[in-house]
Amino acid sequence: MSAQYAWPERFPAKHPVTKSSGHPAVSPLGDLYPSATEAEVRQFEERLGMELPPSYRQFLLFANGWGSDDDCCLLRVNEVGWLRDVDPSIAESWSAPKRENSWSVPDGLYFVYGLEQDSIHYRGEYVPDTLLIGYWADGVALLNPHVRTAEGEWEAWYLEAGLPGANRYRSFWDLAMDELRLRYAH
Repeated sequence: MSAQYAWPERFPAKHPVTKSSGHPAVSPLGDLYPSATEAEVRQFEERLGMELPPSYRQFLLFANGWGSDDDCCLLRVNEVGWLRDVDPSIAESWSAPKRENSWSVPDGLYFVYGLEQDSIHYRGEYVPDTLLIGYWADGVALLNPHVRTAEGEWEAWYLEAGLPGANRYRSFWDLAMDELRLRYAH
């Protein structure tokens, strides 16, 4: 049994939403789309050939995407795909080894999260295999199936040209909560 994530508490609707209303909820980050169905999520997992991480899966069952502009949006389940297929130019540019960097980052440097993390310590060889789930500002939100927790969470990344690498999170939940903190700190 996976943990329950409190998506409705983090994204309170300003007005009721029903599948038939055609009117998305408004959250702190913009429009939340009506939830994906269990069948849509299962079909998506079959297309990928693997189960989604619990926090992202539960998000899709809560809202099938958020945001309506380029500043911050999570894609709908039918728009999500492997980065190498959806945006090969990003996959190629971020996975090409650079002379000064070794893509074989040691675990002691790689598995550091939070404020102590140095974004340059990401593994470029993982980039093509990441799942493109959204766009934030000038970057992309990705899920990395190569790094998983015992609970089935995948590592989440924010990759942007202005960073020397990737901001990495233990899970999609952590990435989303960080985005909410950054945008709506009190």
